[in-house]
Amino acid sequence: MSLDEHHYSLTVRWTGNLGTGTSSYRAYARDHDVEIPGLPVLKGSSDPTFHGDRSRYNPEQLLLTALSQCHMLSFLHVAVKHGVVVTEYVDHAEGMMRLNRDGSGQFEKVTLKPHVTIADPAHLSLVDELHHEANQVCFIARSVNFPVLHEPSTAAAAG
Repeated sequence: MSLDEHHYSLTVRWTGNLGTGTSSYRAYARDHDVEIPGLPVLKGSSDPTFHGDRSRYNPEQLLLTALSQCHMLSFLHVAVKHGVVVTEYVDHAEGMMRLNRDGSGQFEKVTLKPHVTIADPAHLSLVDELHHEANQVCFIARSVNFPVLHEPSTAAAAG
């Protein structure tokens, strides 16, 4: 395998057959398991709006999660590269999906709202550049066809 190719695999198993399969729109649950070898099973469903189980993760949440995680990991990488010591990172991400009249839909935008704490106040002016660079290298953000916006805030660690 080439170092520039990375392959991923998983199994999604529908667990929502309530006895009559998809005999009608309300006759089945949207429950499913995401199975990745060596990891705990991720319990999924659809959004409650679409008859899903609110106690399980839905694909829309997981897409937002992937974007937030990818930006954070990319940001931490570029921070190290530029000698900026990050001591805390919290993101309150939001996504907006629009439904179409034909029943389809798509995400129209995601806004990441990371709050980053850095060790050295002298680096505060560099942090916005790091978010921009992180967005340029984030694999997930580069793969979606809608804007991934950023509203970062930064603080220097006390003491």
